[in-house]
Amino acid sequence: MAKIVTAEQMRAIEQASDARGHTYADMMELAGRAVARRVAELLAGIEQPRVAILVGPGNNGGDGLVAGRVLLETLEGASVGVYLLKPRDPDDDPVFSAAQQAGAFVADAENDAAQGYRVLQNLVANADVLIDALFGTSVRLPIKGEAAKVLQAVRKALIAREAETLRPPLVTPAHPRDPGRARRPLIVAVDLPSGLDPDTGEIDKATLAADETITFAAAKPGLLTFPGAEAVGVLHIADIGLPERLDELEQVSLTLIDAGEVGARLPQRPRDSHKGTFGKAMVVAGSLTYTGAAYLAAAAAYRSGAGLVTVGAPQIIVPVLAGMLPEATWILLPHDLGVLNEAAVKVLRKELEGYTSLLLGPGFGREETTGEFLRELLRPREERRPERIIGFVRVAGVEVEAPEEDLGALPPLVIDADGLNLLAGIEDWPALLPPNTILTPHPGEFARLSGLEIAEIQADRLAHARDKAAAWNAIVVLKGAFTVVAAPDGRAAIAPFASAALARAGTGDVLSGIIAGLLAQGLEPFDAALCAVWLHGAAGERAAGQIGTTAGVVAGDLLEHLPGAFADAERARH
Repeated sequence: MAKIVTAEQMRAIEQASDARGHTYADMMELAGRAVARRVAELLAGIEQPRVAILVGPGNNGGDGLVAGRVLLETLEGASVGVYLLKPRDPDDDPVFSAAQQAGAFVADAENDAAQGYRVLQNLVANADVLIDALFGTSVRLPIKGEAAKVLQAVRKALIAREAETLRPPLVTPAHPRDPGRARRPLIVAVDLPSGLDPDTGEIDKATLAADETITFAAAKPGLLTFPGAEAVGVLHIADIGLPERLDELEQVSLTLIDAGEVGARLPQRPRDSHKGTFGKAMVVAGSLTYTGAAYLAAAAAYRSGAGLVTVGAPQIIVPVLAGMLPEATWILLPHDLGVLNEAAVKVLRKELEGYTSLLLGPGFGREETTGEFLRELLRPREERRPERIIGFVRVAGVEVEAPEEDLGALPPLVIDADGLNLLAGIEDWPALLPPNTILTPHPGEFARLSGLEIAEIQADRLAHARDKAAAWNAIVVLKGAFTVVAAPDGRAAIAPFASAALARAGTGDVLSGIIAGLLAQGLEPFDAALCAVWLHGAAGERAAGQIGTTAGVVAGDLLEHLPGAFADAERARH
């Protein structure tokens, strides 16, 4: 399980590791080896590969020097050019001395500046891979002085190379390259692209956008926050051998969701199971205007493994839906002109016994009559209008009307889409929610629920999600690039996905259906939300990969690729 730590937390972790005997030198060696290993993979099949390394004055530069030494020791025919921001003394710097002794070509900015950075530009012009090891988590923005001039010279060399093919194109399975991109080296950032603030995602205008970033021990918030995230490329988290049970790391409550973490939480599926083993999901969704939302959510709940999915929808749209999803069962709910009304509450409550999850909201529309339905459904027991059993019972030989019946608590609950918009219009709505209800707002819906401006929310998505999860006593899934999942107890997780493949109407309905399907199988609400967010993002990436572009992905494609995402997580199960 990967953690997400601030720069200050990372410094404390490294200090604690050093105190436990796993020294800074040990960590630097493992960090550099991890970079060299990935670069060697990228260079597979290239004869006499050439690597240029931008080396800063600190530990980040040391990681780059180790990577250069290891590449020279292990990669046949490789040449490595080390470009120092400031000169290093080999007598006082064993890491630099080892790179020299391994055969690295060395130049430095102080001597090269007088020549207009000609050496630097030649290194970049001929490199297959450019390693950016100038600055790590200690960067201070804006970048000034010699560093800014070096990065400007690199950018100039890259532009010149774009205009003229100097080497055969580098092609790897991980990086199919179009003709334009074939004219420049792959850029690999060490820990983070130089000039990216590790905590905020702020980025300097001189920063080189990386094709891949290899960070160490844990992710940093800035790598997952725009605008900086745009410069990260493919993110890898490398092991640097930290001691087990390091308090400074274990106490971090923020995680980056990964396949192994999801696989470990998914419910087991024993061979002797039956449909009852995997729970019953009730999906209350749809209206005459938004028929498809009910289908997408219910189909996703089934694709997520629920044993039975029932759809409660306005009676008028059920015939259409039934033909789309023959596996579901149906509850025909009262409506006004195709939208749910308050009378649907009594019908629904009588059917909820035995259901292990309840999803409300996809495709509801925003009519006041549906708002009344939602308000009455969530009304506290002591304020609820009594439900009546239709018919009579015989008492002492006399038929009397059946007694009033309170049908009890709701199943574990998810509220999505227009359910959230309607919820925002209900006075003191957080008090109506059962504890750990899962709310799945996009930024606009979050703004309506919280009263905050969208720009304010987007400026610090994690902080706002955590704050409102505690205030509302709910699980908050703040959707968008790098979706945030936050619990009232302070736990939080961030999804590793930021893909235009998910920027489509209906993909949110699929996500809420996945959550409902996992809840139905008995997952705790936070775990259900965490797993669903990863599975949803992975299905989107799979769909885009098969189609060949994010532009062609629609919500229904996620349903087709959801089983593959489950398989990925199950294979990665810890």
